[in-house]
Amino acid sequence: MEPVLTLADLDTWSFKGTALAVLGHPIKHSISPPMHNAALAEMANSDDRFTTWRYFRFDVPPADLSLALDRLHAAGFHGLNLTVPHKVLAFDTIAQVDPTAQPIGAVNTLQRTAAGWHGYNTDGYGLATAVQETLGIQLFDTPIVLLGAGGAARGAAVECLAQGCASLHIVNRTTANREALLSQLAPLAGGIPLQGEIPAEALVINATSAGLKPDDPLPVDLTTLPRPVGVFDMIYNPAETPLLTAAKTHAIPTANGLAMLVHQGARSLEIWSNVAVPVEAMHAAVTAAIA
Repeated sequence: MEPVLTLADLDTWSFKGTALAVLGHPIKHSISPPMHNAALAEMANSDDRFTTWRYFRFDVPPADLSLALDRLHAAGFHGLNLTVPHKVLAFDTIAQVDPTAQPIGAVNTLQRTAAGWHGYNTDGYGLATAVQETLGIQLFDTPIVLLGAGGAARGAAVECLAQGCASLHIVNRTTANREALLSQLAPLAGGIPLQGEIPAEALVINATSAGLKPDDPLPVDLTTLPRPVGVFDMIYNPAETPLLTAAKTHAIPTANGLAMLVHQGARSLEIWSNVAVPVEAMHAAVTAAIA
């Protein structure tokens, strides 16, 4: 595992290859470095350009994010991933935001340009690809029940609407937050219903942090909903949250967020490298890192 670096390490930075990194606070839990470095190692087997590419991790407090982005750009870093709490904070500070990320209000992938950082958001791609891969469900024309109203939920909601879901229903403990998110989504919905009765055969997506700890309350009581077609939990560690356990007791198909992590990371690496990346190697690396 790559060591946890800080901005102080840039004072003596001497890496001569193509540097990539993930920024977060905290960051020691991140398994992005082994995931990306495994892919880069495999890519180097067929393309010598990638023998000098390497992915690092930096612990950057929120107050230092702007400084960190400037210093990493000056140091020649080719690309960055952003995780909590930087995805939203960076949105208004970088040089350019890709049009696909504008409605989300957050970026998780930055690519170096001469003018500064160009921001993307690959989380939605990761979600849609993972749901298809793990549950065999397309977001298109599928009713969605989205749990949560925070940043992760907004990103998921924007992707579901962009994919043409049949309907989108937000479930959140705090009514004010739910209503605020619905108001933000209304201009993007077109004719897709955002409220009303939840239909049967909906896909439930958990975009809350409930389930990270064993004693967390369930984000929703599945027995209060019409029988879902599947339950997808964005959490990947633990591999089975109480929500997924509850779904399995009712024989509802389930999937955790590991595939989403892999596919959003693969899309980031595709943006930086402009070539196809070995998704299987990334999946094997994160599975080993969690184990």
